[in-house]
Amino acid sequence: MKKKENSINSLAKRILIALVLGIIAGIGIIFIRESLNTSNPELWATINRLLFADITAEGNESALGLFYLIGQLFVRALQLIIIPMVFTSIVLAMIAISDAARFGRISRKTLFNFLATTVISLLLAGVTGMACYRMGMFKTDLAGLSASTGTSGSNPLLIILNAVPSNITSAFTNNGGVLAIVFVAVCVGLAINANREKIDVLPKLCREVNDIITVFLTYVVNTFAPIAIFCLITRTFASYGISLLAPAAIYMVITTILLLLTLILGYGLYVWIRTGLNPVPFVKKIAKVAMFGFSTSSSAATLPLNLQVTTDELGVEKEISSFVLPLGMTINMDGTAIMQVIAAIFIASCGGYDITIVSVLTIAVLALVASVGTPAAPGAGAVVLFTILSGMGYANEPALMAYTLILAINRPIEMLVTALNVVGDSACSVIVAKSEGQLNEETYNRLDQ
Repeated sequence: MKKKENSINSLAKRILIALVLGIIAGIGIIFIRESLNTSNPELWATINRLLFADITAEGNESALGLFYLIGQLFVRALQLIIIPMVFTSIVLAMIAISDAARFGRISRKTLFNFLATTVISLLLAGVTGMACYRMGMFKTDLAGLSASTGTSGSNPLLIILNAVPSNITSAFTNNGGVLAIVFVAVCVGLAINANREKIDVLPKLCREVNDIITVFLTYVVNTFAPIAIFCLITRTFASYGISLLAPAAIYMVITTILLLLTLILGYGLYVWIRTGLNPVPFVKKIAKVAMFGFSTSSSAATLPLNLQVTTDELGVEKEISSFVLPLGMTINMDGTAIMQVIAAIFIASCGGYDITIVSVLTIAVLALVASVGTPAAPGAGAVVLFTILSGMGYANEPALMAYTLILAINRPIEMLVTALNVVGDSACSVIVAKSEGQLNEETYNRLDQ
């Protein structure tokens, strides 16, 4: 056990070092980019093709994109195990929670805490966004930007419809349909519990697959995470120029401050209020998960580490964490909700629309529904944002220009959003485990890890 704890802490230190070095290198790259774009654009184009270019984009067929390649190989290796990990974790959790009444109780507590944290986040975002609008802080000159039509809006109720797959094979072949996997896993777990004396092979298979995933995950994360995180962070900074960041600086500053306050203070305070536990151990131990989520910008990629830390360091019993965390990755998107509310108000202000308390409440409701269906993948929140804009009718030329700007510069915000999402999932796990007597408080309070 001690060896495992030391390994996790060693990894956390290496991730932190990689994160800091990536930020330093990225800031340096920004200045180099701006200088070369003025004095020698051909040289910057060459550097970009060699190090930072998205090799899947049109026109980059001959690009090397070394930093992009390393980062994506790491993220894809983590995404490789998402579907089997979510399925086996939930099935095994369901088997462990054999009492139907207890399962119903845990489910209700989980969903209540997810809803509570999301509603609190929406209220904070709504009040902050409305205050910024009233003070005229979102009046932004978007001259020089061309409008984008974005993606087509869709009915939020499709989230519910798509949660029940029409083809079980297709559900297992799409990382974007994790909610369908959750549904299938819960059904399978309930069926096993109802026929426990007749079913032996499938539970054993799920345990063995889960063990294989654990070995694979440990190797990939411990071996490649620091290098990949350095590449991901450096490339993120290199992809943005000052000319793009400046017009939406106030949106980025306000959103960043609100997200950081919620991340650093909000969840620790919520854990303390709901459980009476000292919030310091939670904040300290979950920091490595937040850093990992920030670096990868993917809740799905962060899930394995979140499971490990929440179980081994925060003392949550595995049957609770294996149920709450995969479900939270799918439907609990506090950071996404905050970003979408602030962004929608910013875009509406740029479009010249009148923003009232009623419109802010409507935006919040749409953000609540849209955030539930946001895929746990980089950049998904800004794309889903168009659903909210469509629902509100924010579709004139200046609004579309502002939306284009958000799409262009939102990656740093999405990284912070992911950190909030994964920490919120862990906080809810601790609260549910405490209420069920499934929290090892000695492990939780231990600060020498």
